[in-house]
Amino acid sequence: MEPQTHLVSDQVMAHATQGPLLTVRDLCVWFELRRWVFSRAGYVRAVDGISFDLYPGEILAVVGESGSGKSTLIRTLLGLHRPIRGTVSYLGRDLRTFTSQEMRWYRNTQVGYVQQDPYGALPPFMSIRQILEEPLIVGGIRDRRQRLERVCEVMEEVKLTPVEDFLFKFPHMLSGGQQQRVVIARAILMRPRLLIADEPVSMLDASIRVEILKLIQALQQRYHLSVIYVTHDLATASYFADRILVMYAGRVVEQAPIAELLAHPAHPYTAALLTALPDPDPENARLLKEIPPGEPPSLIAPPPGCRFHPRCPRILQGLCDREEPPDFEVGPQHHVACWLYRP
Repeated sequence: MEPQTHLVSDQVMAHATQGPLLTVRDLCVWFELRRWVFSRAGYVRAVDGISFDLYPGEILAVVGESGSGKSTLIRTLLGLHRPIRGTVSYLGRDLRTFTSQEMRWYRNTQVGYVQQDPYGALPPFMSIRQILEEPLIVGGIRDRRQRLERVCEVMEEVKLTPVEDFLFKFPHMLSGGQQQRVVIARAILMRPRLLIADEPVSMLDASIRVEILKLIQALQQRYHLSVIYVTHDLATASYFADRILVMYAGRVVEQAPIAELLAHPAHPYTAALLTALPDPDPENARLLKEIPPGEPPSLIAPPPGCRFHPRCPRILQGLCDREEPPDFEVGPQHHVACWLYRP
């Protein structure tokens, strides 16, 4: 019997166009703070006015410091947070208009999620076979043989071979790299169109990070996946992303094709991130002095104007500290929110 969730796909696919797979417009996700039960203390503006498109087969990197709003953004894209303003649309449909059945179809079959901590993402009391069979059971596949065949197939795709050596092991019996391969296998099990990877290599040894990135890249190319790769590391983002969004304090300050951004960073924050990249040339050590001091601002009470202005070495007094900059186009598909580029 076909999974019931597949019946929903016809209703949602009817709204699909030749345009973006995912469309985000003016997205705001705030969390209310309370001193007491009936006393509101303010809001945490975790995501505050973000817009972008993700096209089929595209790899989009989302880069920023801890606390920039990256995790809140992807949880909203998964439908786990409800925005207070703005929209997230999949194939032209606003996620808020999805029925509970359609949202189940979206999360189970259309989006794969690779978590940052592989050990924390895997149930310790379930074997690898049970972990990978569970999404298939939820998807309505009742035939045990069919489920096992699919589990073995996906394990071979992520290089967990020979399969027989891993099927009945538990997560604690695997290395960190092997655990992350299980997480990736679970994410692609239902053949999703979108893969969201939340810092998938940050908790792994440096020796196997490239292997995991190559695996994700190979799967993306094989199945023409759209990928949102979330990271704080521009070096890994430059490894395989097509386009990049730079986030700071809940806002997107710059977005561009990866080659354009690396060659011509426009925003002072992006330039600071690039100078912080490791460089084997000792002559370039002096560039590290250009990294602005300080910490990202509080998301409860962000500063007026540009949120980077307290740390910016190129601040325009009376403008950057008073008015929030709009997006300026400084090149093909290259946008930056900085008053330095006003016409």
